[in-house]
Amino acid sequence: MQDDSPPPSGNIPEFSVSEISFQVKRTVEGAFEHVRVRGEVSRPTRAGSGHVYLTLKDEKSVLDAVCWRGTAQRLSVQPEEGMEVICTGKLTTFPGRSKYQMVIEQMELAGEGALLKLLEERKKKLAAEGLFADERKRPLPFLPKVIGVVTSPTGAVIRDILHRLSDRFPTHVLVWPVLVQGEAAKDQVAAAIEGFNAIAPGGPVPRPDLLIVARGGGSLEDLWAFNEEIVVRAAAASEIPLISAVGHETDTTLIDFASDRRAPTPTAAAEMAVPVRAELLATLMQDESRLFNGLQRKLGEAETRLTGLARGLGDPRSIIEAKAQTVDYRWQTASAATDRMLSRLSEQVRDLAAQIPEPAAELGRLENRFVTARQKLDSVLDSFRQTAASDLRAASVRLRLEPVADRMTRGARDAGRAWVQIERAVDRILVQQNDRLTSVGRILESNSYEQTLKRGFALVRDADGAPVTRAASLSEGDGVSIHFGDGSRDAVIGAGSPDGPEAKPSPPKQTAKPKAGKTDPAQGSLL
Repeated sequence: MQDDSPPPSGNIPEFSVSEISFQVKRTVEGAFEHVRVRGEVSRPTRAGSGHVYLTLKDEKSVLDAVCWRGTAQRLSVQPEEGMEVICTGKLTTFPGRSKYQMVIEQMELAGEGALLKLLEERKKKLAAEGLFADERKRPLPFLPKVIGVVTSPTGAVIRDILHRLSDRFPTHVLVWPVLVQGEAAKDQVAAAIEGFNAIAPGGPVPRPDLLIVARGGGSLEDLWAFNEEIVVRAAAASEIPLISAVGHETDTTLIDFASDRRAPTPTAAAEMAVPVRAELLATLMQDESRLFNGLQRKLGEAETRLTGLARGLGDPRSIIEAKAQTVDYRWQTASAATDRMLSRLSEQVRDLAAQIPEPAAELGRLENRFVTARQKLDSVLDSFRQTAASDLRAASVRLRLEPVADRMTRGARDAGRAWVQIERAVDRILVQQNDRLTSVGRILESNSYEQTLKRGFALVRDADGAPVTRAASLSEGDGVSIHFGDGSRDAVIGAGSPDGPEAKPSPPKQTAKPKAGKTDPAQGSLL
């Protein structure tokens, strides 16, 4: 029979709460110094201090865990809800709450299945935000002047891209070197995409027209940086069209869904970026040939149509010659009418000139009248002064001395004022007469036949100096004097038949077509 009675209290050691708590802590830490625990992440929380608190669980149990700030910053995998991970660390206790927990030193995904599960959940989350929508995708530029490449500067990827671009269509390439694998890769790739977009147009560094984010093939873990949310969001927010070329044709990352175009390989990305220059030149030559042939065909059709239309038209030379003959006839008619009108006007001018006296004689006559009037006025003024003086002397005899002196003074003032008024009146008369003489002189000058001669007319006088008004009054051999505006010349009348006012121009005779190079000297050619 077993004895269940407690041992005597004197044989059991006594511990304080702190002593037993620290004893348990040392025991747990000594027995589980380093362990690897696999479980599902639950309720991950990042405190303000930077420490990360979470719970690892499976179907039956849970284990609290903590990751200190310095370690959390170096983790290759950041804990997320539902993530299957393997954590490496040590077990310890928290005496303040009488519980044990795991201090995490490393964290990794629990196999490729866990990665695929996380990838699918992240894909659904970002797709729900619209980052993968087709309407967000932009067309690639046809011939980008500058291409920005985000990749490793030392791998075969950049060499393949540069070689392919050089073969197809050489262009300016800017390379932003980044890590393409590891914990720091995601931050560098995102920073490179944002950096290219931050380049201002027209600056010292040209802004790319197209971006290529490229990496060679690898495992899911190797390509995981291009599945990170920070990289996907940077690609979706890029204002520059972006081609993703990560891995091989069978590899798919989340950046492929956010980019504007996905290339199966980096080499294929270069082929998408630029066309083949030789093919473009061949296409241009073909287009040029088709355009030239089309123009020739159109010109031939137009020439044929023009030839057909020209057949329905008359000979343009015949039409022009007929019109030219009509013009010559009308010119002769107009010339004869003009000569008659000029003759009639010349005769009228001569008649008017005969009626108007010479300007110099008229001016002399008016000047004589002016001198005579001035003499008469002076005589009247002298007589007026003598009469006034005589009247004053006679009146002074009859009046007393003092009143006479006053009256003489007033009379002198009145006489002075009267004299001033008379002088003003005389000046006005002189000015008016002078203006009238000037006006008459202008009229005489404008109506003088000499002014008419200065305008291009001529005055013909016979040997006796008489004006000749009709051509019929002159005979062959008569001497005449022709007066122009600047002088005169003597001339002798030759043979000819005068055209009187009754002469009428006869219509032109139909003449044979003149031979080329010969022109009638009496008629100028209009062609």
